[in-house]
Amino acid sequence: MGFLVRSPGLLASVQGSGRPGFLRSGIAEGGALDLKSLAIANLLAGNAPGEAGLEMTLAGAELEFTLGNVVAIAGADMEPRLNGEAAPMYRSFAVQPGDVLAFGPARSGCRAYLAFAGGLELPLVMGSKSTNLNCGIGGYRGRGLKAGDFLRFAAPLAPLRIAVRRVEGRRIAPAEGFGSPVAVLRVIPGPQAESFTEAGLEAFYGGEYAVTARSDRMGSVLEGPAVGAKGPTDIVSDGIPLGGVQVPSGGQPIAMLADRQTTGGYAKIAVVIDADLGTLAQRRPGDRVAFSRVSLGVAQRASRREAAALAALARRLGS
Repeated sequence: MGFLVRSPGLLASVQGSGRPGFLRSGIAEGGALDLKSLAIANLLAGNAPGEAGLEMTLAGAELEFTLGNVVAIAGADMEPRLNGEAAPMYRSFAVQPGDVLAFGPARSGCRAYLAFAGGLELPLVMGSKSTNLNCGIGGYRGRGLKAGDFLRFAAPLAPLRIAVRRVEGRRIAPAEGFGSPVAVLRVIPGPQAESFTEAGLEAFYGGEYAVTARSDRMGSVLEGPAVGAKGPTDIVSDGIPLGGVQVPSGGQPIAMLADRQTTGGYAKIAVVIDADLGTLAQRRPGDRVAFSRVSLGVAQRASRREAAALAALARRLGS
């Protein structure tokens, strides 16, 4: 047994670390948009960092448990409540049969992650439990959750047999993704950066862009200073890296996320570094971002620091 979905909120889906290795077949990695927050929730619940949990967007779900387990929440603050009382974030806690865990609208950030000790009992599709909403594969029946869905725990823990794990969330969460006026995203030059004029590059790196309501798991659609190009930005379609920033003919950037198409025909001015993708994922409509150019070496060092920090957290929590 596991839990009943009373309400899915705005969008709730099962997401893990994704399914790498299938880009040649036209299937993007997918998985959690804020992998760091998912990893923290999993480590708090005693799981491996990439275990599949629930990703909730802007407004969270309401769940009724039919079996006891240990859970943990990280990411956006959706004011979780357990049986009507405030539930903790960045700390593991027990749920019992009959308990109701409810989330509200996000007070800060965009996406919250709920991890379950032992994970969810779901089939692996191409090696992953992550939901690809565009392809209709993985997760729970290949779709977002709906009221009345019932998900089972794979290997639940007896709630009274686990020591509480906790961590100071804001020390390890992407701070600029939670309520700061402007989140500065580090980028490296994209494969078609030479297609843009000097004025266009200055506009891109010197301006601020608002996240629009047209954003989704495929990409963050931005609005701000138009990025001028030397000619049409239509190109022969090529591969789109995670975090690639495309610029269509209108000059408004689109930062591509985990569920992006694998190839595209717009010039890419830059690529958001891996370490800042969680920050981008936590920006919601109306939030602003800016771009800062860094070297490939800086990007690689930032990724190594992120990995080292999560490894240290795993050691400290005994996961």
